[in-house]
Amino acid sequence: MELEKEIDQRIGEVRTESLDLSFGEIVNLHANKELVIQPEYQRLFRWSPEQKSRLIESILLELPIPQIFVIENEDGVYELIDGLQRISSVLQFIEPTQLALEEFSLIGCDLVKELNGRKNSDLPLSLRLRLKRSSLRTIVIKRQSKSFLRYEMFKRLNTGGAILAPQEIRNCSARMLGELGAKFYSFLQTLSADNDFVATTQSLASAEMEQKGNEELVLRFLAGINSVETYRGNVRDWLDDFMESVLTEQVPFNLEAQEAAFRRVFSAINAKLGETAFVKFRGASPVGGLAPAYFEAVALGSAAVIDQFETKSPNAVKDRLVELVQSDDFREVTGPGANNRTKLKRRIELVKDCIVAT
Repeated sequence: MELEKEIDQRIGEVRTESLDLSFGEIVNLHANKELVIQPEYQRLFRWSPEQKSRLIESILLELPIPQIFVIENEDGVYELIDGLQRISSVLQFIEPTQLALEEFSLIGCDLVKELNGRKNSDLPLSLRLRLKRSSLRTIVIKRQSKSFLRYEMFKRLNTGGAILAPQEIRNCSARMLGELGAKFYSFLQTLSADNDFVATTQSLASAEMEQKGNEELVLRFLAGINSVETYRGNVRDWLDDFMESVLTEQVPFNLEAQEAAFRRVFSAINAKLGETAFVKFRGASPVGGLAPAYFEAVALGSAAVIDQFETKSPNAVKDRLVELVQSDDFREVTGPGANNRTKLKRRIELVKDCIVAT
């Protein structure tokens, strides 16, 4: 009975409503700013022209289209949290000016090949009206729902999909928790734009940057400083759990103090090590892009002895660290099988000792 009561209580904490909105209504809602598309949720247009075109073809053929999810804000405005690719594709086809984009021509339609090469304006009126009048099941997460359950719903909707990267899911999920989550998301953005951090992480691959990999590095640093003992070998779970503990105020986390510490550490790292701070070396030459295990070791090791690190000669400390990262001891805790807490702590310790001994 206790289990049933707990489930019944949880059911009452999420209030939803199902609507069938026509694409014409969706276009109008967006035009009137009653439906908000937040680019932070899902980056626009990862779909190829062929994918967008086949969606339009499917709608015209009255094939089933997966439902979308919106969250109702305090003022009653809907905010799209799942289904951006579908909505943005239709918006671009019907009213491209709403997204400040050009009208596109259909390509890759394989069921009705005669559609290929046509824009919306090229279609007969009957088909343009069919497109606008076709409906899409829309699940509304009502504003009365508990914020943590809204957070969990967004995370579960998107976890495991190929659309969003892990840090994008974290950023978007944070917004589900209201003001505190939005503030923390803004905090990560601010730190990722710090000049010294940007200078020392510019070797991060562009594909990683596109998927908010720089913001994930910020979170990785904060988790290492505050919660290294909770690491269990899975970085994604570690960062998810750490951020969730901060957002639900299970652990103390002072944004101002954390920001000051972050900026101090990366100012020193940039001054002493520069843009090659977190890369591998072959002899005296840097090789490859940013290595996450090296980032953890150097950033967290430097933070642990920041007072001493700031006093070191840049040339001397850089030479010692370049030597360290090529040593057998360091390679043993950064190579295959290094994803465990013991080796994480050991590589941080090696950097600490190296700095102190310089």
